[in-house]
Amino acid sequence: MAYASATDVQDRLGRVLDTAETAQVTALLSDVEILIKARIPDLDDKVTDGDVLADVVIMVEANAVVRLMRNPDGFISETDGNYSYQKSGKLASGALELLDFEWSLLGVSSSMFLITMKVKTPWEELSAPAASSVDYAQWTTNDPMFWSPL
Repeated sequence: MAYASATDVQDRLGRVLDTAETAQVTALLSDVEILIKARIPDLDDKVTDGDVLADVVIMVEANAVVRLMRNPDGFISETDGNYSYQKSGKLASGALELLDFEWSLLGVSSSMFLITMKVKTPWEELSAPAASSVDYAQWTTNDPMFWSPL
């Protein structure tokens, strides 16, 4: 069972849900819970331990469903004669998904680790005491096109 309820979605959506929408929202909340637990299998333990606030999980689940309810077909723009408007492509995907900042609220890092193996040259073998030949570097996926070490 999802942390968020149809009432949480209704409050964020700003209107009353009818019976069919309530059933759909309940199913979507279960789906978003599956998506979260696929990445955070111990979510319940983290909430119980206080590592992740239950209110944050409720907000993230409800907002993901609200985005889908507001734009189920993923329309980005619409034009009718001289009138046109455009929605943010980030918020109008038409898919049930969590945004990067929502994952970070849940404690999921967007960092990647790179482990490089360096074979010592004969000169390094003779001149340096035995040490680890593994170097660690960390990059974040939010960096520009050319990633740089932190």
